[in-house]
Amino acid sequence: MTTSRLIILTGASRGMGRAMAGRLLQPGNKLLCISRRSDPSLAEQASSRGTGLEQWEQDLADPVAAAERVAAWLALQDGQAFDEVTLINNAGTIGDPRPLATADVAVLAQAMRVGLEAPLLLTSVFLHATKDWRSVRKVLNISSGLGRNAMASQASYCAAKAGMDHFTRAVALEEAAAPNGARIVSLAPGVIDTDMQVQMRATDPALFADRGRFVDMQEKGLLDSPDAAATKVLAYLERPDFGSKPVADVRDPA
Repeated sequence: MTTSRLIILTGASRGMGRAMAGRLLQPGNKLLCISRRSDPSLAEQASSRGTGLEQWEQDLADPVAAAERVAAWLALQDGQAFDEVTLINNAGTIGDPRPLATADVAVLAQAMRVGLEAPLLLTSVFLHATKDWRSVRKVLNISSGLGRNAMASQASYCAAKAGMDHFTRAVALEEAAAPNGARIVSLAPGVIDTDMQVQMRATDPALFADRGRFVDMQEKGLLDSPDAAATKVLAYLERPDFGSKPVADVRDPA
């Protein structure tokens, strides 16, 4: 079967990223997953479904190396083979929740590199490499409500997601004026029961005053599962109005 869709997905080994990867393993798709570790079960699914899959074990805390590798890989692809090409910047980290005054600067730097620098650089090389392709081009940045509403002890995560939202707005203006400009959205997917949530619920409340809020949401069943969140996010990606609103919430009406 002719491959008609190419997707690059970061943070594909856990949580919602892993759930999205599983759903994207469809005939006709070519999927590149970039994570700190590969997943043998994804390779098995890809083989059984006839999906093209590559998995890279790549640390996005070194965003320049990751972006250069993606740029080189895209240069080897046949741009005329795809009807649609998509970059999904999903990877992120909350680092070590605590007040900024007591934070480890190395942990803060890593969180900013993974959460903001890597998506910015990957978007840059993706747009450059595909600008002359015939394909519909999309960039989906996975943001958070914390990029729009501040929370104590989450300064690096809030800053990374707010930066993602705003660079998305800037790039949307650029691409709107370009031939075959890409559609780009920074999407808040809602609150999901992932490893990040487990980490926040396990944090000392003396360091993270909002810990109880997340414990309460989990106890009341108010968190989406990774599978449910992946379904909503990928449905948003397929909406005909994708890109009409650069910064969005998965619950926004069509």
